[in-house]
Amino acid sequence: MGYIDENLMNGEQVVHRSKLHWIVFLGPLIFTIISFMFLAGGKGSALSGGPFYLIALIWAVSAFISFKTSEFGITNKRVLIKVGFIRRNSLETLLTKVEGIQVNQGILGRIFNYGTIMVKGTGGTSNPFHKIEAPMEFRKKVQEQIASIQ
Repeated sequence: MGYIDENLMNGEQVVHRSKLHWIVFLGPLIFTIISFMFLAGGKGSALSGGPFYLIALIWAVSAFISFKTSEFGITNKRVLIKVGFIRRNSLETLLTKVEGIQVNQGILGRIFNYGTIMVKGTGGTSNPFHKIEAPMEFRKKVQEQIASIQ
């Protein structure tokens, strides 16, 4: 049972869920490939490839923890987002308090369908959440829920 399911109010139902995109593993993968290139280079290159491999390993573990502990959900009453394990960043905003959701996607984001969403609440609050899978669909579902309660 995840954060979203544990924090549902009476009569609240999850309408849409999302997660981090697999692209969070791209950096560690590139560092792993670089480390293997150094390690395969022969004599003396093990010293230069070792640090790259250590960085890749630490980065991969960090990315895996972020991937598994991040939750993005929309209910019939709220937008709920939780990112992080030890250092948690969460957002729970009533749909009636959401002014808008901004989506930022670069070229790779458009190609691989990931991006940054910024939930803008009343009072000028704005929280960015990076590398979300299918951010345009997330925004559409929030807008649909807002329209259904008005």
